[in-house]
Amino acid sequence: MGFSDILDEIGGFGRFQWIHVTLLSIPGLLMASQNLLNNFAGGIPGHHCTIPNISNRTNDQNITAEQLSTDQLLRAFIPVDKRSSKFTKCTRYVEPQWHLAGVNITGTNFTEPETETCLDGWTYQKTEFISTIVSEWDLVCTLQPLKQMTQTIYMGGVLSGAIIFGGLSDKFGRRALLIWSYFQLAVLGTFTTFATSYVAYCVLRFLSGMAVSGIILNVVSLKVEWIPTKTRTLVGTLTSFFFTFGQMILAGVAYSVKDWRKLHVAVCSPYFVFALYSWWYSESARWLVLNGRSEEAIKQIHRVARINGKPEMVEKINMEYLKSHMHKEMQSSKTTHTAYDLLRTPVMRRISICLVAVWFSTSFAYYGLAMDLQKFGNIYVMQLIFGAVDFPAKLIALAMLSYLGRRITQASCLLISAVLIFANIFISKEFQTARTVLAVLGKGFTSSSFTCVYLFTGELYPTVLRQTGMGFTSTMSRIGSMAAPAVLILDEVLPALPSIVYGGAAVIAGVFAFFLPETLNVPLPETVDDVEEKWSKKPHVQKQIEKESVALQDMKEGGAECEDGKTSGLNAL
Repeated sequence: MGFSDILDEIGGFGRFQWIHVTLLSIPGLLMASQNLLNNFAGGIPGHHCTIPNISNRTNDQNITAEQLSTDQLLRAFIPVDKRSSKFTKCTRYVEPQWHLAGVNITGTNFTEPETETCLDGWTYQKTEFISTIVSEWDLVCTLQPLKQMTQTIYMGGVLSGAIIFGGLSDKFGRRALLIWSYFQLAVLGTFTTFATSYVAYCVLRFLSGMAVSGIILNVVSLKVEWIPTKTRTLVGTLTSFFFTFGQMILAGVAYSVKDWRKLHVAVCSPYFVFALYSWWYSESARWLVLNGRSEEAIKQIHRVARINGKPEMVEKINMEYLKSHMHKEMQSSKTTHTAYDLLRTPVMRRISICLVAVWFSTSFAYYGLAMDLQKFGNIYVMQLIFGAVDFPAKLIALAMLSYLGRRITQASCLLISAVLIFANIFISKEFQTARTVLAVLGKGFTSSSFTCVYLFTGELYPTVLRQTGMGFTSTMSRIGSMAAPAVLILDEVLPALPSIVYGGAAVIAGVFAFFLPETLNVPLPETVDDVEEKWSKKPHVQKQIEKESVALQDMKEGGAECEDGKTSGLNAL
């Protein structure tokens, strides 16, 4: 007997669950836009040093800019990179080399020309992007690492949000923190468009990242805690398609505006609407009971029963009924839980350590592939393809989750992605199409791993620590996403090194995944004792400990009754 039985009696996955899950999933369409926004807001346009005024560089030659084509001007002022046969991006000639532009000028010096840095700034092409933070604050050449830093700072905000909002939602409730996170992202994300400096932009992106983490954690918990056991797999996987489709929406929105300020408004302002309609959500009845607010839990259960067309259950479900179904949970509500409980007991410790490895490697490999799209070709087309590949990958994951279970699916997705990443090491850069296909497939399986780990984590941790556990384990995910861009620097040491690091991390995590308990068709654990009892390697020992605890409690109560009896007898005398 437990809350899952109550859910079945008030309609299972009924009308309320359909509306509830749909409304919670719609904001997921723009979650991808937040995490992958730097691909477009921080896109690097084609650029070269600004060509100086010709009149100051031609001495006594009567050459004007109108007499020369753009290509001639570029050849006269901008060196060509011998390896790529393209104009360099960070240097220009000290003196114009007119002979390279095909202009016949007497007295031309054919010695090796001197070069200098872009003293007059840069000229940016506006074909792929109209404006990005790179062209806004000249984050190129020596300042190019600052472009990657914005993504690291954003992920730092997501990391902080996982730590802060995970604990707060276990204390103040999922619904309240979700509404707050919607408003925070709507306000700060929209205000980012008014950033007048790089520092201001980074601060606003950091705070937006915190809000994103609060949204993700609380949406997952509110979904899981109102869904019957038998439909969790299907619902968890299908709702992840909102994030997948959101990646494709991002490509369309970014292509439509091509301006980083307008892009921020487009992907952040809808959260005002999400915040307004989120007042309709029902707080998790499980959380209410475990926080000693059983009366409110009954009201929420009655509301769900009425929406699901089960009005007869309103009279049936009262405090006594709730106590009979959730006695263990109500007893545990008297105990205070902290993050230490995630590591205090053997099974909880094993789960937490394994999940840390899985979360880190999944995010590490995912963002290593997804945040460097420009090297594969047209960034808008690649974003569309990288999003579309998730559909077949997740359908395969859904079948595996339903028939093979969570553990095998989680490990398989990680190991297959590792094989695909390693395979790219042996493909020559001349075969760009083959390398792109392998990268797309690798990204698809890391995305499937994300789908599985969100569902898996919500099912492994008990209700009393679910948000704290989600926050704790996903912290490593954020560290992975922060570290992923930095690993690309290793390409200068050895081109294959980034792939070795990404693939190696996925292999290690795949091995750790095999040590996690299976949760397919298993009711959600409510307490730490539930976790230890369900998945302890020595269940008979655990049950014996529980029996001894109950016997000891009975002895204490019996002793107290005897003392009361003696006291009453003495008072009567």
